[in-house]
Amino acid sequence: MKKFLIVLTAILFGTSLVAQEGIKIGLHGSFPFNDFSDAVVLSAGFDVGYMHALGEVVDAGVMTGFINGFPDNFDAGPDLPSIQFLPLAASFRIWPSNSFSFGGDVGYAVGINDGNDGGLYYRPTIGYLFGTNTEVNFSYTGIQLEGATWSTVNVGVLHTIQVRPRRL
Repeated sequence: MKKFLIVLTAILFGTSLVAQEGIKIGLHGSFPFNDFSDAVVLSAGFDVGYMHALGEVVDAGVMTGFINGFPDNFDAGPDLPSIQFLPLAASFRIWPSNSFSFGGDVGYAVGINDGNDGGLYYRPTIGYLFGTNTEVNFSYTGIQLEGATWSTVNVGVLHTIQVRPRRL
C-alpha cells in the first residue's frame, strides 16, 4: 500500500508539472491532541505544491511538505525525539466564492524519525484568500499510524506564485 501511494503521488506530481498554474508555498503551526498530546507540545511544518484550475470553481494538484512535532521534554525528560513526517498527497480545493475555499489533501505521510513507519495522511482544509495570492487556512491533520493516530489542529498561511506556461 505504501509503495502504491508513493507511485500514485509521483504520477500526479509529474502530470501537474505540465500546467504549473500555481505553485503553493506555506507554513503552519499545529496543536496536537489525542494519542500524541502527552508526548508532543507543538508541531510546525511547511507545505509546497502545484495546483491546476479545472474550471472556475475547482482546483486539483499535489502537495508535499514537512511536519515536525516538538517533544515535551520538560515533563517527560530530555531525550525524547522529534516526530517527523513527509506527506505526499493529492490535493483539491473548491471555491464557492472568490475568497473562500474548502477541500483537502489525501495521501501517505512517510515517517522520517526512527521507529516511525508513517501512514495514511488526510487533511481537510478551510481557507480564506487575502488579496490575490495569500491565503490563511485552518485544517485538521490526521495520520493513521500502527496503533495510534497523529491528530493536530493547524493554522497556516499559504502563498501562491502564478506560473504562466510558455507559449510556442
